[in-house]
Amino acid sequence: MSDETTQNGAEAKPQPQQPPSMRILAQFVRDLSFENMVAQKGAPSGDVQPEISVQVSLDARKRGADNQFEVITKYRVTSTNKTEGSTLFLAELDYGGVFQIEGVPEDQLHAFLMIECPRMLFPFVRRIVSDLTRDGGFPAFNMDPVDFVALYRQELARRAQQNQQAPADQRLS
Repeated sequence: MSDETTQNGAEAKPQPQQPPSMRILAQFVRDLSFENMVAQKGAPSGDVQPEISVQVSLDARKRGADNQFEVITKYRVTSTNKTEGSTLFLAELDYGGVFQIEGVPEDQLHAFLMIECPRMLFPFVRRIVSDLTRDGGFPAFNMDPVDFVALYRQELARRAQQNQQAPADQRLS
């Protein structure tokens, strides 16, 4: 039995923890570029077998207002011709969102910002890249969903490895 009581003598009930909540306050294209190498150099000779690679990076920062964060997702989409290795197109997109986040414990906030926020932005990024490639004269490229959990874990592993190497490097100097 708890020792806490209210003013009328009844036992005080513990306050339930506020469930996590996230609101997207704004979304925006911070930077966008598309380079059509085929249009610049002329149509490639021979058989064209496009191979597309996607690189993703993330960045998050606290904003001035309470519980507001800005998350920027950066995508680099490169299409190369497998047969000769020449680049067909290069698309780069920095897409951001401003989020109001409440009820997330401090020790889980970084993971939340780097996983859940980009996950919410992804459908909009996918549409922009699809439209961009189609408008650039290529078939629309519909990106496969990004596994932001795996991306987050890779970054944690990279940082852990970097931190293990740093003390050894410092001892040499």
